[in-house]
Amino acid sequence: MPAFTFEKISPPARRTPAAATPKKPRGLISQMIDRFAERRARRALQGERAVRQDEKPAE
Repeated sequence: MPAFTFEKISPPARRTPAAATPKKPRGLISQMIDRFAERRARRALQGERAVRQDEKPAE
């Protein structure tokens, strides 16, 4: 008869993933890039409008 025995240790129970993690706010750099891109798009649109007005024939 053995003098001691080992207990079988079961693996830790799997935990379910946490509920939907809250969405992280966008980084400062991403926000700055978005602002620059928006301004550039607006300027391009205004430039197109100016060109179209110049192309209209004078009556």
